[in-house]
Amino acid sequence: MAQRRAFLRRTTLATALALLAPLSLGACGSSAGSSGGADTLRVMDYYTDQPDRGIYAKVLDACGRQNGVKIEREAVAGPALIPKVLQQASSRTLPDVLMLDNPDLQQIAAGSALAPIGDFGLSADGYAKGVVDASTYQGKLYGLQPVTNTIGLFYNKDMLDKAGIEPPTTWAELKSAAKKLTSGRRYGIAFAAPATYEGTWQFLPFMWSNGGDEKDIATPEVAQALQLWVDLVGSGSASKSVVNWSQADVDDQFAAGNAAMMVNGPWQFPVLDKDKSLHYGVVQIPVPETGDTPVVPLGGETWTIPQTGNAQRQAKAAKVVACLNSDENQLALAEQRQTVPTKTALMDKFAAEQPRMRAFTEQVRNARARTGELGKDWPKAATRIYTAMQTALTRGATPAKALKQAQDG
Repeated sequence: MAQRRAFLRRTTLATALALLAPLSLGACGSSAGSSGGADTLRVMDYYTDQPDRGIYAKVLDACGRQNGVKIEREAVAGPALIPKVLQQASSRTLPDVLMLDNPDLQQIAAGSALAPIGDFGLSADGYAKGVVDASTYQGKLYGLQPVTNTIGLFYNKDMLDKAGIEPPTTWAELKSAAKKLTSGRRYGIAFAAPATYEGTWQFLPFMWSNGGDEKDIATPEVAQALQLWVDLVGSGSASKSVVNWSQADVDDQFAAGNAAMMVNGPWQFPVLDKDKSLHYGVVQIPVPETGDTPVVPLGGETWTIPQTGNAQRQAKAAKVVACLNSDENQLALAEQRQTVPTKTALMDKFAAEQPRMRAFTEQVRNARARTGELGKDWPKAATRIYTAMQTALTRGATPAKALKQAQDG
């Protein structure tokens, strides 16, 4: 997403990562870009836009000073980051600290470009399980993620109040509310279902909360979740254009009053807050039945220590990564970036201080990593999921048939 969430920007990721196989990244000897002493560390991330660029410049410089090093930072636009990482791995010029979108970590770790952070005394004890899973490859931890994010159900308070409707908590309530709220040019609900990883990301809470699994999407559980979306579009409660909308497009529809509810993330707060007449709230993603637990995907970025071959610099890099993940920095970054701290002990304090983040924070406790089960093969599953979504939503096949075709294809 253009607004800070670069975890959805890399539609070219699969192509770029296909280059990993021939690179033979293993144990990169002495990295040309990381030779010499440890008084300066090179850091690379994809925070090119404000306010994130400035937020991370401040915290990285502070962590550098705390550990007696100067930070030389390079911010690379999201789509260009992975190709650059692959090129630097091949030329042995990787930075000392590398930020990665969390679903990218396992594929980069598989090429031996990253060092297990346990080698430097770091651990993820006390972090949310899904966050740990996202930074783990073949049983070893390769990164630490200070903050995370996910999606929830936004609703227009004025529209729901006028209709006498409470924010829905179950699928049945969601369908009923969306139908009642649909009027004229206004749809009851908006969501993003494009043929990209972004579409898969939006569907995962419905699929996972119903017991669906990415290892095999041709199951009744996944079909039921997809049928929900098909029913919302088929009834006119959601626009047929969802198959082309990004999350930014969905936000535009909601902000303009063309949708009473939407599935989206907290990165939209700054955009929505520009309109002082817009009164909105956020609740957790509705679940199949009362009492079910929503299971949502985790976004955000993890900080890693590349295999530079320079033990002294790696030790300093580990201290900077640890500093980024301190309690103080987790809470500060979460507040400034509309994200959630990843240490579970900090979540209650954060939700109390940031009440509009409560729904996201509660969901993170039970959230899953997209790569948690399939690791570096996740992109194949994500593609199958959005392919089936497109087929079913455009009436090319029933949800069950569309999922079977995608799974077998």
